[in-house]
Amino acid sequence: MIYSGKRRQRQVVRFVDLVVGDALHAPSVAFNVAAPRPRRGSRPIRRADGRLVCERCTIARSPLRRMRGLLGRSDLGSHEGIYLEPAGSIHTFFMRFAIDAVFLDRDGRVLRVAAALPPWRTAAARGARAVLELRAGECARRGIAAGDVLEIGAAA
Repeated sequence: MIYSGKRRQRQVVRFVDLVVGDALHAPSVAFNVAAPRPRRGSRPIRRADGRLVCERCTIARSPLRRMRGLLGRSDLGSHEGIYLEPAGSIHTFFMRFAIDAVFLDRDGRVLRVAAALPPWRTAAARGARAVLELRAGECARRGIAAGDVLEIGAAA
C-alpha cells in the first residue's frame, strides 16, 4: 500500500510517541496527535494478612514499560517499587543501584527472594509469573519470605 507523505509522517510520529513518549512522559504535539491516556496511579501491594509491602508500586504490564523497568532512575524510595507482569526473570544491566527481587507465581505466592541484587546481574525463578522489584534491603525490613502471598490493591 502506498501512503502519502503526511500520512506516513503521522504514523512515524505516533510510533515515536509509543516508543519514546513513555520514557519522556510527554506526548508529541506535531500534526495534532491526540495525547496518550494519562498514566494510572500507583497501587499498594499487601500481604494476604493485610500488612503493607509496597505503598506506591508501579504496575508494568505492557512490553515497553516492562522493558524500561527501573532503567534511568538513580534511586528507588523505601516506599516505591515496580511490579512486572508477566516476567519470570529480570536483569539489572545498566542500573545504578541494587534491588530486591520478589518472584511470584500466578496466585501471588512468593517463590523466591533475590536480596540485594547488584547492577549487571540476572535473576530468575522457576514457575514465576511476576516480579516485584523493591529497594535493596526492603524484603528483609518488611519480612518478605518464600511462601508469603501478595495482593495488588486498588489504584491510589
